[in-house]
Amino acid sequence: MGRELRAVGVFLAVMTVLLGLGYPLAVQGLGQLLFPDQAHGSLIRDGEGRPVGSALIGQAFGEARYFHSRPSVVRYDGAGSGASNLAPGSKDLVTILEQRLQALRSANPHAPEPVPADLVTASASGLDPHISPAAALWQVPRVARARALPEKQVREVIAEVQEGPTLGVFGQPRVNVLKLNLALDALARS
Repeated sequence: MGRELRAVGVFLAVMTVLLGLGYPLAVQGLGQLLFPDQAHGSLIRDGEGRPVGSALIGQAFGEARYFHSRPSVVRYDGAGSGASNLAPGSKDLVTILEQRLQALRSANPHAPEPVPADLVTASASGLDPHISPAAALWQVPRVARARALPEKQVREVIAEVQEGPTLGVFGQPRVNVLKLNLALDALARS
């Protein structure tokens, strides 16, 4: 019996060190070596090299001169990722969507109808950093007026930062809102 307990204890100690220390350190080391940018959070830096956000986590932009992200139920808090979980037929959801539509139309009086769905609906994670190209183009009149730029020039910046489907086949074309706003800020500085 004592011999068996000793074997179990040794096995437990070896596996604890191996899986609790060795494996995590090996994975972290490989991540740092093979994917250093991603291992540090896919940070996006401004023109001076300061981190201003992550390419993977959205953030709120409220000023008229900035493109706005999708709504977030969790206020872009990565620790509290999630959706509202309201049913499609919920009166509360309908009320929330109507309020969002009204706010969007009020802030974008020169934008065409219809309002793109991704500007009204939150993503499942509440952290989505992207909007559709249609959602970006819909906001062009407001952003162009606020920045005193021709709409054509703002559309060109959207086209420059637009990303295609992952590996060319997964997902839809998309625009990272932070990258778009930083590109517009860089344009203003030049």
